[in-house]
Parts: sequence; structure tokens; C-alpha cells
Amino acid sequence: MTDTDPVSRTILLLDIERFSDRDDVEQAYLRRMLYDVCDGALLTAGVDETLRLREDRGDSVMELIDPNASVVSLLRTLLTDVPARLRTMNRMASSSAQMRLRAVVASGYVKRDAFGWVGSQLNHACRLLDGEPLRASLRERPDDLALCVSDAVYEGVVCHSHTGVPADEFKRITVPSKNGELGAWLHRPAPSEQPAGGPVPRTGTPERDVRPGAGPAPGTHFGGGAIGGDNHGISTGQVTGNIHFDAGRGERR
Repeated sequence: MTDTDPVSRTILLLDIERFSDRDDVEQAYLRRMLYDVCDGALLTAGVDETLRLREDRGDSVMELIDPNASVVSLLRTLLTDVPARLRTMNRMASSSAQMRLRAVVASGYVKRDAFGWVGSQLNHACRLLDGEPLRASLRERPDDLALCVSDAVYEGVVCHSHTGVPADEFKRITVPSKNGELGAWLHRPAPSEQPAGGPVPRTGTPERDVRPGAGPAPGTHFGGGAIGGDNHGISTGQVTGNIHFDAGRGERR
């Protein structure tokens, strides 16, 4: 095998909600907190530095994890440990320093070129991360983390309901893209996304406006309804085209 041969990896993407709303000092703090949360989560899941490759994305981070590392442990950590870490951290932080995350777990083959990592499943994962279903789920939920997984991860791991990873808490979603709809599975969808006859909706909380002195987001409906207004995040709109990763690029706008 050469350095340019495709290799199988578990793909983890973490993205800070509304990162571009913060000033430089706040962004620097949030980046430190993102890496603290990511490092702690991976160590808890049994993924040490020898089992992962990291790419910095400015307001997000990508981890390419050795396929021999336990995906069950990773998902269990994302469903339990990471929300607890975020909840504790945000309780102690000012409103402008609070952090909420979108997360995607996928798997597939990736290849390194002269500029970074490429691969169709990597593109797929990035489009899930930037897609409206995951963004909306984080806006409407009281938790500080929203997670979705690719079809391959759901079919290979989640659907078997391993301890701490209950399959019945995931709902099938589709995300529009330039190449057609992409399938994925969203964990605990927002109340407005629950199917008829599904679980009784929980009362949601409005999206937090982290800017000092700002009021509730425009178009907010309390009690678990939809939240309108501008949606700020790592990227605006849908990701299109091939995606190349390299450590030298800054944040996506």
C-alpha cells in the first residue's frame, strides 16, 4: 500500500453552532473548548492519538479514526459523555462563550492527495453536517449537541441497539444535495420532526442568541415549535462540489 491508496476510516465531524457571530476573542476560546471536548470524548471512547488523524476546519474539526476503534464506544460517548461535558461547561460560561455542537459519524474510504483528504463518503458526511435537518434539530432541542449518522453506520452498528446506543432513538432523514437526496439517521429528532403517532414531543427551548444584549431569535415559537430567523453556522447554504481537506485552510464561510 502506498501513501495515496484509499484507506477505510470512521469519520467524525464536530461543528460549533453560530461560530461566526462571535468576536475573535470568543472564537479563540470556543476553538480551545472544541478541542478539549473532542480530545476528552475520543479518549473516553478508547481512541488515542495513534488511532486518529485530525484536520482543523476553523469552526469545526474532522477526525479520521482507525476502523479497528470501537464505533459503539464512540457513539455511546457522543450520546452521553459529550452532552454532559457541554452542559457542565455552558453552566459556567457567559452567554457569548457557550458552545453547542452538530456532530456526524460516518464511515468509508478516504484518500490523501497533495492537499489533504478526499473521498465521496467524506463529501457525504460534510453535506450531512451542513444540511438543514441537523441544523434545525440543534436549534429546536434543549440539548447542546445534535447527532446524525450515515446509512452505513446505522446499518452496521446502530440498528443492532448495542448497550447505550438505542436504535429506536434514531429517525431516518434525507438531506438534499446536488447529487440527489442523501440518507442519514438523526438522533432524537426535534419535536416538529416527529412522525405522526410517534413519541410525545418534549418542550423545546429557543435558539440562544449569544451576542450580549440580544433578545430571542426572530420567529421563535416556544413549546417545541419551529424556530425561524437567520441560521448562522459554520457554512451558509448547502455544500456543493468535491471537498478537499487540508490543515492550511481557514474556516468555511
